[in-house]
Amino acid sequence: MNSCSVETQHRRPVRHRSERSESYIHSRLARLGGFAAAELGAEMFEFAIVAPILLMLLIGIFWVGRAFNVYETITRAAREGARYAVLPSSAAAGNAEADTPSSSCATNTNAYNNYIVPALKADNLDPKNVKSYCQKSDWLENTQPKQCGISISFKYQVQMTIPFTSVNATTINIPANAQMRLENQPTGANCP
Repeated sequence: MNSCSVETQHRRPVRHRSERSESYIHSRLARLGGFAAAELGAEMFEFAIVAPILLMLLIGIFWVGRAFNVYETITRAAREGARYAVLPSSAAAGNAEADTPSSSCATNTNAYNNYIVPALKADNLDPKNVKSYCQKSDWLENTQPKQCGISISFKYQVQMTIPFTSVNATTINIPANAQMRLENQPTGANCP
């Protein structure tokens, strides 16, 4: 017998490298399959805990953004109403204000109907949700020397809906304040 022939009889069949890697991958996947099945239950449990929190956070961000949008809109509406209320009419009409200045709170004024309501409607806000509307003439805050002007203030009701919290369907009142100086300052110590 030839020495070459003895060696060939006792050798194991040679596998190609790709065959070895495939069998290795299959054996590893078989071992990991049991582990992956066990982990799937834990992942589902974690998702069940985290998903409502993330949903609540996402909806909360939306409602805070909406409340800020409402705040900006009602503040702009109050400024436009105050600006209209302080401007006098033409000299031919006697320089009269659009609304008669009053030191007590006036409601349903020209400034409210002609400027505030349209500004609210332009942003799809319901004017019926305006509460505690007050338009009055008074000495303005933080002015030196003292200046007479118009102050407009009101609150707008917004219903917040954040699921899984105590804020769900809670109504909050967002305040708006604006004050503007009268163009024709009164003479004397009285602000009309």
